[in-house]
Amino acid sequence: MPVVAVIGAQWGDEGKGRIVDLLASRARLVIRYSGGNNAGHTVINDLGAFKLHLMPSGIFDANTVNVIGHGVVINPEVLIGEIDHLQSKGISTAKLFISDRAHIIMPYHILQDQLQEQSRGDSKIGTTGRGIGPAYADKMDRIGIRAGDLMHEETLLGRLRIVLEEKNRLLTKLYGAQAFSLHDVYLKYLDFGRRLADHITEIHPIVHRALEKDIPILMEGAQGTLLDVDHGTYPYVTSSSPGAAGVCQGSGIAPSHLNSVIGVYKAFVSRVGGGPFPTEVDGAEADALRQIGTPWAEVGTTTGRLRRVGWFDAVLARYAAQINGIDTVAITKLDVLDNLPSIKICVGYKLHDAALDYPPSTIAVLEQVEPIYEELPGWQTPTSDIRDFQALPEEAQAYVARLCQLIGARLGIVSVGPSRDQTVFVSDVF
Repeated sequence: MPVVAVIGAQWGDEGKGRIVDLLASRARLVIRYSGGNNAGHTVINDLGAFKLHLMPSGIFDANTVNVIGHGVVINPEVLIGEIDHLQSKGISTAKLFISDRAHIIMPYHILQDQLQEQSRGDSKIGTTGRGIGPAYADKMDRIGIRAGDLMHEETLLGRLRIVLEEKNRLLTKLYGAQAFSLHDVYLKYLDFGRRLADHITEIHPIVHRALEKDIPILMEGAQGTLLDVDHGTYPYVTSSSPGAAGVCQGSGIAPSHLNSVIGVYKAFVSRVGGGPFPTEVDGAEADALRQIGTPWAEVGTTTGRLRRVGWFDAVLARYAAQINGIDTVAITKLDVLDNLPSIKICVGYKLHDAALDYPPSTIAVLEQVEPIYEELPGWQTPTSDIRDFQALPEEAQAYVARLCQLIGARLGIVSVGPSRDQTVFVSDVF
């Protein structure tokens, strides 16, 4: 059976959670492989509407094993809150396993993140202030606290004593903040370890037993390719690798086991926070794309910030497909375009007198490009009740087909509404 990765192919908020929720019933193992609680997946199913930040979206299927991989940075307080909320709704978390190698977000990471962002002034990156960047930085600096450390009193105390001394110097001397108490932090995180003890484990045997038995595995990412720390619009990026490379690194699955990469694209584009956005629109066009006044308005699941919106950017879409090896496309929120008389697609960039079919790596250059648009007729009829691709208006079919042609991958799924059943399956993606 295949190992399938679901990758956000834009700046996040593409609807990955609902695609994973759809496919989870066909998998028996779902692995969240990167990111932290700076990401949010909204899942709407028969049990209700759920906003997940760390929990794999396969948790709603009782037959599915869910793993939080070591590429994730975990705020244990947030995760425990999600576990408690799900259990209060009658959803079992017995099959949730957390890699003991996953790094833990500590209180000093959160404070450091917020103080650093404040100190940037007009050069703010737009972080969520949840400690993600500092936690990943400590991981690379080899001073991080891992989930497994929470299970061992002496190990946790010894590591925390050394790290906290350094962090308190930074926070008090540079930012004038109050020092953290070793005693208080130690006891709090020791208690977190006790709360999560039934879930923290070595995930290597779980993952490779599934591979040996040909159990279908679904890999769930967070954020999007254009926020990748290496391939995204640096420095307006996240601190991890949300793409296909992060799948393997964050789960312990070799690249040779990865059978398919599904790229999730919104039918237009949105992003939260700062950074370049060549196809961004405002005014009435932006209000139409944001669905202002509806429960599904373009507002960040985690931050609550109003998302910036724009026309589909095929230059960035094709770039995301190329660096991730995307072979199958999932288009979400097609129904948002139902009332538009015409729809634009950016098919290239103009930089001075030159035409570009790839995104410049330098922000200063990317901010100067002018989108080259292709305009297609809209369909101006509702699509939310359609479940067969051939039943979509011809203009809608033509729009989706053009996106796939520009991306360079086959069409797998089209979403025409927020509910689980508002989905058009075009080809078998598992």
